[in-house]
Amino acid sequence: MAQLPNGRMVWQSTKARAGQERMKTIDDHIQKDQSEIQSAKAQGNDAKVRHLTDELHSLEEYKEHHPEDKHDPNALELFCDANPDEPECLVYDD
Repeated sequence: MAQLPNGRMVWQSTKARAGQERMKTIDDHIQKDQSEIQSAKAQGNDAKVRHLTDELHSLEEYKEHHPEDKHDPNALELFCDANPDEPECLVYDD
């Protein structure tokens, strides 16, 4: 989980939580999550499967909404894609 500026908590990628480098593309991240879900299922780690399934769903929605965008979105980008009217996602013109 990552804390947003307003104190809310959102899911953060497994790589980011571990302090590791993010994936180069969203497709790489989706592929990695799919692989990790299969491994977690084989290990019987239901909590990890749930977390990764939620993360995968967010990544797939983001990719669907932004087909031209290939970068690996961070937790705030995923949150704002799903919740564009939240205060921390609003952009104001001067």
